[in-house]
Amino acid sequence: MSFIDEVKIYVKSGDGGAGCVSFRREKFIPLGGPDGGDGGKGGDVVFKVSPHLSTLLDLRQHPHQKAGRGRNGMGSDRHGANGEAKEILVPRGTVIKDAETDEILADLTEPDSCIVLLKGGRGGQGNARFKTATHKAPKFAQPGEPGEERWIRLELKLMADVGLLGMPSVGKSSLISKISAARPKIAEYHFTTLKPNLGVVKYKNYRSFVMADIPGLIEGASEGAGLGHRFLKHLERTGQLLHLLDLSWMPDRDPIAEYEAINRELALFNPELAEKRQTVVVNKIDLPHVKENLKQVLPYFEERGIKVFPISAATGEGIPELLDDIALNLWGEPDETW
Repeated sequence: MSFIDEVKIYVKSGDGGAGCVSFRREKFIPLGGPDGGDGGKGGDVVFKVSPHLSTLLDLRQHPHQKAGRGRNGMGSDRHGANGEAKEILVPRGTVIKDAETDEILADLTEPDSCIVLLKGGRGGQGNARFKTATHKAPKFAQPGEPGEERWIRLELKLMADVGLLGMPSVGKSSLISKISAARPKIAEYHFTTLKPNLGVVKYKNYRSFVMADIPGLIEGASEGAGLGHRFLKHLERTGQLLHLLDLSWMPDRDPIAEYEAINRELALFNPELAEKRQTVVVNKIDLPHVKENLKQVLPYFEERGIKVFPISAATGEGIPELLDDIALNLWGEPDETW
């Protein structure tokens, strides 16, 4: 399934049905009077979170969404049926914006979120409503009110507890595949990950948390360089970030310079994103020269009070300690329920 996280769609609520102009005509009942019924209400446009969706693909394929119109009123005081509401299912974390002004209309972050975005038009009143002592035969009725319509933009921001970030090919996909059931593509070249991957990480006593892996970032990502800029927004909702470093490239590449470059990109994209709690994870610690290189970079992070966890996504070394630290940040000190 294609991962689509932005779509522009047209939505319209239903028009209200027209009221009816009718007079009672029955044998032996002279001057029966007006009996035109009211028109039905137009259907609403409703957005509802579905736990079974993880992409906006269906709306990309069906960009016009319209609710049903109300039926017209009829004689014998029969009211028109209400129009059918249009229920639009979206993944959790969907932000609804006005396509022209970029105003946020709704942010569906809760699992059971449901909002009426556009209300259907009211049905018009039939002529029976306008009968009075001095006006016993009204020959007019109200038309139905038109429904609301607008172009909107939907943006999906993944709901995850932990986000993985780092330069391309530092082992983010390897880590998430090691500790969860997620199976992202892994290969020995840059930008193997072309879309975000979500994995549910199981912890002790049936506890679990959601981890998100986004495509690797490069310098200039906030301005559109590379692939990760499209997906930086998916890190905005995460509680904490794991910043992966690969020291196996030293001395050809400077991991500290790369670390600082990515944090600059986070600040340029969203200053609040740069302020999120970060834990540095050094991958490939199973390689002897990586252990030696770690001694060179460790003082930089110790001076800044940043935790560093050496791990190996290949062998699993150091991963239990990393998971314990994540759990501590998510749920606090362990107790008997752990």
